Amino acid sequence: MWTHEPPGYDCPFCRIQRGVHDDRNQPGDVVAVTELAYARIAPKWWPGNAGAALVIPRDHHENLYAMPRDAGHAVWDLTQEVATAIRTTYGCDGVSTRQHNEPVGNQDVWHLHVHVFPRHDDDRLYVRHREAAYVDAAARAPYVDLLAGELDLPRTFD
Repeated sequence: MWTHEPPGYDCPFCRIQRGVHDDRNQPGDVVAVTELAYARIAPKWWPGNAGAALVIPRDHHENLYAMPRDAGHAVWDLTQEVATAIRTTYGCDGVSTRQHNEPVGNQDVWHLHVHVFPRHDDDRLYVRHREAAYVDAAARAPYVDLLAGELDLPRTFD
């Protein structure tokens, strides 16, 4: 099927589940783990949308096209829980979700993931996406605490 993952791809979303981390992918960023999906605070934020989250299937699926239905349902169920937790705890005005497939669809990590953005009046999310920047773990930590506390789900990959 349609694939763009290079041979030998070292997937950051799979690495974090194995306990391998770097500055952008810390185990402490994980806010919820279910049997088939997990959620974490994103390491890259758009201006005006701090604390965005990613919801990711635990098994490696490059994109939406061939993902098994049970994994898809697990990702969507956890996306709903994360969106509700963001709306409840962040003091935002709404939530947006995005999921990208293939380079022309703006996919840049070859493991399916859903972005969950806190939204604020006039945040210009879709205009400012090129201004997104990586933030350090200390900036992510308060959002991890808010979401993990609200979700009250396991946070480890046991």
